[in-house]
Amino acid sequence: MPIFAAVKTFRTLLMDSRILLPFLLSLFAGLATLIGFGITFIAKRTNRKLLSYALGLSAGVMIYVAFVEIFAEARSILIADMGPRHGLLMTVIFFFGGMALIALIDRFVPSFGNPHEPHSVEEMAKKGHKKPKLMKMGVMTAVAITIHNFPEGIATFMAAIDNSTLGITIATAVAIHNIPEGIAVSIPIFYATGSRKKAFCFTLVSGLAEPLGALLTYLILMPFLSPVVMGCVFAVVAGIMVYISVDELLPSAHEYGEHHIAIYGLISGMAIMAISLILFA
Repeated sequence: MPIFAAVKTFRTLLMDSRILLPFLLSLFAGLATLIGFGITFIAKRTNRKLLSYALGLSAGVMIYVAFVEIFAEARSILIADMGPRHGLLMTVIFFFGGMALIALIDRFVPSFGNPHEPHSVEEMAKKGHKKPKLMKMGVMTAVAITIHNFPEGIATFMAAIDNSTLGITIATAVAIHNIPEGIAVSIPIFYATGSRKKAFCFTLVSGLAEPLGALLTYLILMPFLSPVVMGCVFAVVAGIMVYISVDELLPSAHEYGEHHIAIYGLISGMAIMAISLILFA
């Protein structure tokens, strides 16, 4: 019976056009980890400058969107329902609550498996002789990334529910930063087992956590969705996005390349987002 209920729920999701696009965007963002898997078997060296710029750009998009669009939208919704003082207070509380949520997740992720540590193709390949330790690192990295991808799936899904253009932009930003995560999972698994199939499977599972996060959001939040709940969720999503950008994307961008390249990417991401919001307003 639970299986039939799950199938029915999934079918309902696919038939609802308002829900389908946000779910597909979360799926797209999650499956970007497979690009990292592909890179590990095509490129012998990591293009550090390009990756640094891309991660900086991703951070710029997410920070700009979080403050200019999502936080502002949350504040507007909550103020309209609760008044200026209490509405702003609730927005701030849930904004920092989103940061606390992702920070708590970080706290329980083993340091050697933390996906916030940047990895290059050649660096990971050098560790191929230490197979037992490498396998453990690969598995733990996959687990860590799976856990981290849940809130990212929620962020993409909820943003797209309110604004499809915004959802597409956030999904793209999340997808960019999922590429090095795919490298971090697939390389140690492959060198430990010699199996591309196992490396692919572990990478795929870690990426599918994002659409799973979107699906759980749909199942848990959608039945209770009201303006207040929507405003609180938006504030949480804004907090998650800012934390990910500051704690993960920017440090990784600096590690992969020169400081200025990461900053150029950051500014470019903000500019692209600002222009796109003006054009599609």
